[in-house]
Amino acid sequence: MSTPLPEHDAPWVLAVAAPAVLGESPMWHPVEQCLYYCDIAEHQVRRFDPATGELRHWQFDNHVASLAPMADGALLLAQRDGLWRFDRRTGQREPLAPPPYDPAAFRFNDGKCDAQGRFWVGTLSDARQPLSALYRYDRERGLVQVADGITVSNGLGFSPNGRTMYWSDTTSHTVFAFDVEPGDGSVSNRRVFAPFPLKQPGQDLATYGGRPDGAAVDAEGCYWVAMFEGQCVLRIAPTGEVLRDVRVPVQCPTMPCFGGPDLRTLYLTTTREKRPEAELAAQPWAGGVLSLRVEVPGLPTAIFG
Repeated sequence: MSTPLPEHDAPWVLAVAAPAVLGESPMWHPVEQCLYYCDIAEHQVRRFDPATGELRHWQFDNHVASLAPMADGALLLAQRDGLWRFDRRTGQREPLAPPPYDPAAFRFNDGKCDAQGRFWVGTLSDARQPLSALYRYDRERGLVQVADGITVSNGLGFSPNGRTMYWSDTTSHTVFAFDVEPGDGSVSNRRVFAPFPLKQPGQDLATYGGRPDGAAVDAEGCYWVAMFEGQCVLRIAPTGEVLRDVRVPVQCPTMPCFGGPDLRTLYLTTTREKRPEAELAAQPWAGGVLSLRVEVPGLPTAIFG
């Protein structure tokens, strides 16, 4: 794949200054017109209203790694102890599906809905072994495993026509693509979409391009991926060609999403977790949510059910 020159002067804005320890899974709520995201390390769901600047959070007793809006106004939460329906008005959780794994060794990670209202979610191995999997959830069939053989599930995204799904293994520095049948959600033809060089022992971060973390897809079908430890976000064409390399003022971006009334604001979560003190001192925005205006809008957030 070709590599464009980095865009060092991208006008990022610090949208949410209150730092998360491990900010992840931003989601623009299509009804509320607000940004939701997780602080996985702190077991929190956060809600930011850009119109008022209000930041709220809800606290849980275990990891919450991703979420989706539900048709009844609740949130679907992917937590270590399973999938849950969460009513923010009452603070009550209702179980949707138990975890298909041993919670002492795995947890859910990145998750998103497709345009048909099904929730796709992958797992993460605490032992960092290639034993994680990807699942599809709907109320009729429950949780169905659709792929496996990776360590840290990330980078979920769907093409505008819903016939291509992207899925990454952060540990192996690889983004995969699948063919998807929109009708029943079946997947086939798993293939490498975007491979990246592995980090070498002792390699300086200045020479390391990062590894693929969370992602989002825009209206032209391009895949925007946060490169963890790479201090950048890449925009990759459906052909696999890197079209943009946008520098970020923090070392570890985690996931982008598109928001705002026109879906042309790119929100980006970041992390402070386990980062060196010197790095954090030099990068005070680490852990915050950044935003950037872009020319091509994103796809609307799909609603479960």
